[in-house]
Amino acid sequence: MKISFIGGGNMARALITGLLARGQAASDITVIEADADKRIELKDDFGVQSYDQLPAAANADVIVLAVKPQQLRDVAIFLGSLLDHQLVISIAAGVRCQDLIRWLGNYGAVVRVMPNTPAQVQAAISALFAASAVTAGQRQLAESVMKAVGMTLWLEDEGQMDAVTALSGSGPAYVFYFLEAMQQAGAELGLPAEQSRQLALETFLGAARLAADGTQDFATLRTQVTSKGGTTERALSSMESAGVKSSIIAAVQAAASRSRELGDVLGKD
Repeated sequence: MKISFIGGGNMARALITGLLARGQAASDITVIEADADKRIELKDDFGVQSYDQLPAAANADVIVLAVKPQQLRDVAIFLGSLLDHQLVISIAAGVRCQDLIRWLGNYGAVVRVMPNTPAQVQAAISALFAASAVTAGQRQLAESVMKAVGMTLWLEDEGQMDAVTALSGSGPAYVFYFLEAMQQAGAELGLPAEQSRQLALETFLGAARLAADGTQDFATLRTQVTSKGGTTERALSSMESAGVKSSIIAAVQAAASRSRELGDVLGKD
């Protein structure tokens, strides 16, 4: 399988790292990147081919669009004339398949993907949606590319992508936000900053592993930690009084709303 990336930023680098680790030949990976310094870094770090002109991307089975959403329209309009058999994977947040297909000159072999930043350590969760023209074989290609950085799941309704963007796409930031608060709380209670960080981080990692390895739902796991009249009950009561859960739900809903707005804005031309 030959793969071309248009854009050589963090997500492209994460995918290349994962693909090489899974046995993909560096000689079969091409990156189109406008920044000369980044092109040199990509060649030095990965041994891939790197160019600054879009036509070099066409000699591939899969083309991954890894540019900023605001740049995608111009890239797609140029790229459309170069396509005849390739699968196009877009990881640009907010850009809907129908708009990308239109910019590509009605080229329909398009899969839209929402990965997240844990892709940098091959621990992503990526949601995929295939346009109607995508074949079963192309779906497998898309899945094999994205599995290089973590788990995958398929959506049958593209409208669900806004919820995915809000939940898992933006989700790492929510986790970091909570970790910041836990570290700060520990420090304010007298723990050294580094110990507070370690306790917060390892607690989060351990709890996530416990949830992932077991069969019990999150609410049951929470009640198992919450003794009647104990410290955890007091903490959770404080959170409920402050509306923490409802605020988190509202925040995710706000992110989904913004995702829909961005889709409208990006697809208006």
